[in-house]
Amino acid sequence: MTSEPKQKALLIEKKLGEFVVGEIDIWKPPPGQLLLRVQAVSLNPVDWKLQKRGVDEVPTILGRDFAGDVVEVGEGVTDFQKGDRVFVQAADVGAYAAFQQYALTLSATTAKIPPGFSYDQVATLPLALSTAYVGLYNNTPHGFGISPPGPGISADNAGTPILVLGGGSSVARLGNYLSYRNSVIQLAKLSGFSPIITTASLKHTDFLKSLGATHVFDRNLGSTELAAEINKVTTKPIQYVFDAISLPSTQKIGIDILASGGKLALVLQLAVDVPEDKTVVEILARSRVPSNIHLLEPLYHDKISGYIANGYIKPLTFEVLPGGLAGIPGGLARMEADAVSGLKLVGHPQETP
Repeated sequence: MTSEPKQKALLIEKKLGEFVVGEIDIWKPPPGQLLLRVQAVSLNPVDWKLQKRGVDEVPTILGRDFAGDVVEVGEGVTDFQKGDRVFVQAADVGAYAAFQQYALTLSATTAKIPPGFSYDQVATLPLALSTAYVGLYNNTPHGFGISPPGPGISADNAGTPILVLGGGSSVARLGNYLSYRNSVIQLAKLSGFSPIITTASLKHTDFLKSLGATHVFDRNLGSTELAAEINKVTTKPIQYVFDAISLPSTQKIGIDILASGGKLALVLQLAVDVPEDKTVVEILARSRVPSNIHLLEPLYHDKISGYIANGYIKPLTFEVLPGGLAGIPGGLARMEADAVSGLKLVGHPQETP
């Protein structure tokens, strides 16, 4: 009698428990799904927050962003085949999560890696890009409700200013959330927004302008000072503010800058008072939330590979963690301590000892 094939996974074995590398069965893909050999994963703040808060069902596996190779195709899948290089935002925890050597994914939300790009590069993108995409293009109360861009550069929002708040309480915290801000800037450029105004440490000015920002202001400016600088750039009211940090301090600035009738998008929960004439949307970027499916399935299945190949969306700078899955807890601890600046942390599950 032969035993089932095994894989290594980074497990949470009990509620509020620590991460442990263990051995589990390799999954079998149901109809409409794929089994991937996970080559690269990227870490997100939500990964350590879920572990600290406690997940409802244990044992389980976490991790939101990954890339790898298709090794098995479920019944009914016709657009992928064994050997395809792909990347994905995890649809769930457990079998669909990133922190394991083999994971399941839905074919409808899986994207092919464009030629010339590595597993590491594309693994830095999915959750941040989904967050930006939902915030900009989903209908209120889930997002701004503007139309998604077509195959090329869109001029639908030409002459419409947008403010992307990207500075935080420290440079390290900026590193945790920079991927949200960068994705918003790139998509805002795709959608034709102008000017695209952002806040950051001024040492990042050239990089942010290379992504599409037209003006970069010091992240330490208060509401009054920032408003004065924006008024030098545009006389149009600011109807769209995307707060890529969403601390109480940045939320307050966003509300102050926002014009009457405008919308503020947050990646964290609302923590300030909001006047009746302004709208706040709290973004939930999970790919299988019913309100997101109509947006994220076309993004991953039809659009995102082209965006990357054509240079509209650029992968982030990254650092590879040693030790495969065993190196991930240390990387998450660095993120929790605000000790990551200006890059994404990436792990290689196949290198697990």
